[in-house]
Amino acid sequence: MSSKIKKVVFPVAGLGTRFLPATKANPKEMLPIVDKPLIQYAAEEAASAGVEELIFVTSSSKRAIEDHFDKNYELEAELEKKGKDDMLAIVRGVVPSNITCVYVRQPEALGLGHAVLCAKPVVGDEPFAVILADDLIYTGEKCVLGQMISVFNDRNCSILGVEEVPHDETDKYGIVDPEESDGRITHVRNIVEKPAPADARSNLAVVGRYILSPGIFSHLEKIPRGAGGEIQLTDAIERLLQDEQVLAYRFEGKRYDCGSKLGYLKATVEFALLHPELREEFIEYLETGFGQHVGNIRQVIND
Repeated sequence: MSSKIKKVVFPVAGLGTRFLPATKANPKEMLPIVDKPLIQYAAEEAASAGVEELIFVTSSSKRAIEDHFDKNYELEAELEKKGKDDMLAIVRGVVPSNITCVYVRQPEALGLGHAVLCAKPVVGDEPFAVILADDLIYTGEKCVLGQMISVFNDRNCSILGVEEVPHDETDKYGIVDPEESDGRITHVRNIVEKPAPADARSNLAVVGRYILSPGIFSHLEKIPRGAGGEIQLTDAIERLLQDEQVLAYRFEGKRYDCGSKLGYLKATVEFALLHPELREEFIEYLETGFGQHVGNIRQVIND
């Protein structure tokens, strides 16, 4: 396998039930972290990694995602008319001009593996990346996908982005059964979907970043439905391991599980602390305006 990673698949057809009622009419990927939706952070990561094509696997309820990355002539004309050049630049910069967006429908909610399979006609016979927008990762410098592409360019095989999780939480993730390690890179012997802590061979969890060979598609087409009656990407990767090498990469960065309410709140607070316009005032609020009421809040909750 030898090719540049030019395409990224974003599976965004899920219902977002953990955030109801906020997601009843608004896609969970459009929930904002400060002033940008989750899906834009994911798209920006792909763009900074040098990717050329963004493939969104959507459903009928996700038109807001398409609209967000589309051109809004009326809004741009109004901003230009009023001389709001900074805001105009923000709107026009949502998608860099050198990047193409493609939208594919997932007709049924049959899981992550099925969503990736829906992208096959667009991906074709070349390696590609997958980003789950729920997993927001702050790196400060080189983004996670960029780190993984550097490994791919050197090793030329499928790569799974992983991090260590508490042993009692292995039943929430796809867990890698590792062989020998070389720094941040680990050879994968096997991968198991959500093993019980007592059965897990490690605490290396796959978290929302993949580089996959096109060989994954033949396995996604053949595997039976797995957990929850869905086509599991983990099951297909397990079979891919019989044909070719797969590596796990311990990325550099801090992950926020924005698929959970607590993870979403943590990301909102910490990204606000990094925001150039809000940082100082927000810190002042936390230290004074909010800080002096923490004791009262705890008392109210306890009562």
